[in-house]
Amino acid sequence: MTTSSTATEPPTQAPIDVDLLFLVNQAAFALTAEMTSALADIAITPRDFCVLSHALKGELTQIKLAELSALDKTTMVVALDKLEKAGLAERRLSHSDRRARIVAVTPAGKRAVGKAQGIVTRMYGDVLAVLPDEDRDVFLRSLSTLVASRLAQPSHVEKPVGLRRTRTS
Repeated sequence: MTTSSTATEPPTQAPIDVDLLFLVNQAAFALTAEMTSALADIAITPRDFCVLSHALKGELTQIKLAELSALDKTTMVVALDKLEKAGLAERRLSHSDRRARIVAVTPAGKRAVGKAQGIVTRMYGDVLAVLPDEDRDVFLRSLSTLVASRLAQPSHVEKPVGLRRTRTS
């Protein structure tokens, strides 16, 4: 028996037989744990690597760097405080806007990023090596498409939607 759909009724989709949220979350959790362990030898975290790597792209304000690193403002301040204390980055006044701070990577920060990039490249290669080449390319393209479209808004940056409280009295 087939079901017909009217012009106003969306077509019926077969249920997806995997838990997409679990799979993406598990992959992110495991990859973060592995990267954290791998980068510990050079005393930086995946967040430090992300921030420093983006900061090397040019004269970026703290706000722009937070956006590129998918961090909220408070987390970015904490991250930059830590990177400055470690001698890996410094905040400088912007030449074009005295209210803004530019994040500059120090020579020690550049060396740390160079070491970390080698570690991350090897790790990503090892992780993706379980996939055949043609599947790897499709996977990376598909994941990039999802993150650039439907999943573009990082929920960890925005204020989470809370449940409404109901008054009991």
